[in-house]
This record gives sequence, C-alpha cells and structure tokens, in this order.
Amino acid sequence: MTVLKRLALRSALGISLLLVLLAASFTLATPARAHAILVSSSPTADTVVPAAPAQIVLTFSEPVREVPGRIRVIGPDGRRIDRGKPTFNGPLVTIPVDQNVPRGTYLVSYRVISADSHPVAGGFTYSVGERTSPPDDSAAESRVDSVVATAVVVAKFLGYAGLVLLVGPVMVLTLLWPRRLSRTVPGRLIWAGAGLVAVSTLGGLWLQVPYTAGGGLFDVDTDGLMAVLGSPFGAAQLTRLGVLLAATLLIRPIVTGAGGRADRVILVLLALVGFVTWPLGGHPAASPVPPISVVADTIHLVSMAVWLGGLLMLVLFLLRWANDTELGAILPIWSRWATLAVAGLVLAGVVQGLLEVGSLTALVSTTYGRLLLVKVGLVAVVLLVAAYSRHLVYKGLAAQRPGRLRRAVWGELAITALVLAVTSTLVQTTPARTAVIDQATADYFSTRLTSRLYSLQVELYPARRGNNSLHLYAFTPDGQPQRVVEWKVTAALPAKGVEPIDVPLLSLTDSHVTGEVSMPTAGDWEFRFTLRVSDIDQATVTVTVPIT
Repeated sequence: MTVLKRLALRSALGISLLLVLLAASFTLATPARAHAILVSSSPTADTVVPAAPAQIVLTFSEPVREVPGRIRVIGPDGRRIDRGKPTFNGPLVTIPVDQNVPRGTYLVSYRVISADSHPVAGGFTYSVGERTSPPDDSAAESRVDSVVATAVVVAKFLGYAGLVLLVGPVMVLTLLWPRRLSRTVPGRLIWAGAGLVAVSTLGGLWLQVPYTAGGGLFDVDTDGLMAVLGSPFGAAQLTRLGVLLAATLLIRPIVTGAGGRADRVILVLLALVGFVTWPLGGHPAASPVPPISVVADTIHLVSMAVWLGGLLMLVLFLLRWANDTELGAILPIWSRWATLAVAGLVLAGVVQGLLEVGSLTALVSTTYGRLLLVKVGLVAVVLLVAAYSRHLVYKGLAAQRPGRLRRAVWGELAITALVLAVTSTLVQTTPARTAVIDQATADYFSTRLTSRLYSLQVELYPARRGNNSLHLYAFTPDGQPQRVVEWKVTAALPAKGVEPIDVPLLSLTDSHVTGEVSMPTAGDWEFRFTLRVSDIDQATVTVTVPIT
C-alpha cells in the first residue's frame, strides 16, 4: 500500500469516527419537541361559556409566529367560524370568530412557530351554552412528518461534523503543523468540513418549510420557502452561507501554507460571525436572557470544534508523522489549547444549564434536568482522561511514547461519543424551565365572574405556594371584549392575618392583563377585582382560590 493510500485511509477513518460519534447521538435522540407551550386561553379549555365570544385569545409561554392557514375554529356543525387572519403580538394570538353560531362544542386547533424555530401544534375545545360531541378537523394535523423530523436532525449533525472537520484542522495547520509534513490529506478534511456545513445549511433551509408547516419531505413551495428565508432562522442560515463562501477564499492559501497574517485575522472574524448563526437560529435565541445564551452557546460550539477537531488531527496525523522533537514542541501547546477549550465547554455549559433549568426542582424533576446531570457526569470522566493526557505531555512521556497518548486520546473521543449522545437528546428535549411551566399549567385555577358591567375570566397557575401567574380577560355581558380603563387586583389570606396585597399588572390588550403574585402560605386566598370601564362606571367581583 502506498503512502498516499495510507493517508487517505486514515483520513477516511477520521471522518468515519466523527460520523459514528454523531450517529451514536442520533440514535438516542428523541423526536423534536417545541419549546413554547400554550399556558392559557380565553375561553378556557373544556369550559362552558354562556355566550359566544367575539374572539379567542391564546397565550403562549414565549413569542410565536404564524404558520399561514393553520389556525382553525370548527363549530359543532363542522363549519369554520374563524374570520380573517389571526393577530400575533408576542406570545398572544387573537383569533376573531363569528358570534352568530349555534350552541354546542367548538374545536380550536393551532399550529404556530416557536421563537426557537420549532413548530408548536395542538388544540382544545370549549362549549357555548351546552356540551355536545366535539367536532372533527382532519386538516389539523399536529405532528411533524417522521421523515422530515429525522432529516432535520441529520442535517444538524452534518453541520456539527462540518464544524469539527473545518475549524480544528485549520487551526492546527495554521499554528502547529511542521513545515516538512504534507498538508494534502489534512486539507481534504477541511474541504470535507466546508462541504458538510454547506449541505447542512442548504438542507436546513429546505427542511424548515415542511417541518414548520407539517408537510412531507417534498411539500415545499415558493411561498413557504420565502416565508422561511424571511424569518430569523432563514436570516441566520443565509448569513452562514455567505460567511462560508467568503471563508473558503481565505482557507485555500492557509491549506497550502501561503496564508498571511491579514488572512488569518479576517478568517477569525468571519468564523465568529459564522458561529453566532447557530444559536441565533435555535433555542438560545428564545431563552430568558438571549444575549447571554447566544454568547454561551457560541463559546460552547467554538470550544467543541477546536477540541474535537484538534484531537482528530492529533490522533490521525501528528502522533504518527511528527518526530520526537516536533512532538515535544507541539504537544505542550496543544495541551494548553485543549485545556482552554474544555474549560470553555464546561463554563458555557454551566451557564446554559442554569438558564434552561432555572431551579433545583426542575433539575431533578424533569427529563431535561436528569439528562443534564448525566452529561455533567460524563464530562467529568472526560476531564479525568484529559488530565491524564496532560500529565503525559508535561512529564515528557508523550513524545517518547506516543502510543500511550494516542490511546488516551482515543479514550477521550470514545467518551465524547456518549457526551454527544446525551447532548443531542438534550437539544431535542423541552428545557426544564418550560417543562415545569407545562407541569404547572396542567392543573391551574380558572373561573368566570360576572357583574352588571362585565364578565371576567380569571386564570391562575400553578395555584400553589410560591410565585403564580395571573391572567385576566374582560368581556361585555354579551361576550364582546370589554375595554377596561383601570384595573385593580388585591389578594389576601384573612385566616392567617395576611392583609390585602396589591397585584401589579401588565396590560397586554385593552381587555387582557397579566401579573405575578407571590403566595407563600397555603390556604383559601381571597382575590378582589375592581374594573373601571368608563370615567364613572366600575364594579368589583371577588373569588376565593384554594392554594395548596
């Protein structure tokens, strides 16, 4: 076998190893689930209202965007009663509906796009006057096509693989590669990485159309594609393609060894812009603190690409080709790189974990939290193996016995396969902070209060000790949205001497407000609602809410 063939085989081995790592993570991944949830609605799900509402209001846990034609309200006679286009205002979706409708049960089905670019689909029923058999809406398909869901995951993994093959080898060739060694085969890794990133990005743009709309793999039309290209997700993908095209012009001289300092500086700036497009098109953009999440996720990606890409270059080429003198100079530098990269991975992961988990309860009570604990344990093992590798380097044993270091590096890569497996599952799992909200809204307090001036829908969740979210919807006696000039809400617990507490409110529309109220003690809390609907007209209603 010629030297060139051996080099080609080793490169193929490196690519295969990376794809195996990613495939291992794919096999453990769960189907993609959106990270926005419906936290309340007006009318409330499964309730009977005395008069037909003029509009239906959906409140999600984060801002959502429209999927054209995928919000429907079906009456008991099978007729659609939604009129005109729904209005989207952050997390609020307002659906105008016909009021001249028969008594019975109505079905509200929806499909929207979460702030993190995932589709959110579901439905619920409410009844006007009396309950009847719920209508059927065969067009309201809520699931993502399984082939499309799989293709989306594969496209993401190809992009991560491309980053590893692109970034690590470029850094090693630029800063650590001995002049006497050939750059041909490592250069092929770089071009393979650039190709994978391009294929992943183009595939992601195509797949986003059926993924959000709920169609099949080839259900892509011009309108859907233009909608994706005009979204934040599309802008991030197009920016990535532009950065990749510009970067390839600068990578070529670096691969051949002719790149200058200016080329390297520009390439670093382009790389940073390119890395940011990943979090901007995904979950970090929808976190409670997007700037921090985006920065943390960018650091996480950079560290991953530098560390794994450098390990591949080390185990496939440098430990086999470089002589003792060269390894003695290279390995201490690489050890410092690896230490910084792993530190970046850990610190960025901690920040992301804190933002996505939110509380100790969520850490231990949700799937996301438990997976995060498993990942932390695996990373701890990787750090131990990396510490052993670092020990070999600083004791001078790595250059003398490269086989021992090679086995340690293979161990790092093997454990990393498990880390990637858990990470891929985390990416597809509802964050703990959202899962806790979902658990809370599964059992919340809801009631309808009436006065001579208005009726008031009250929703409080989770109706347990601690912080609670309050939503109030005002209606006229005939079911129209009621414009409220002034709202005042107090909460008290007389049985335990808790005097009335003013609840601060945030106006979302003229007839809908929200607020946060802290109830540290269990018991029957008394809420008092005073609504002024004109300069002189106001009325007060009260309700007792059991808090457990």
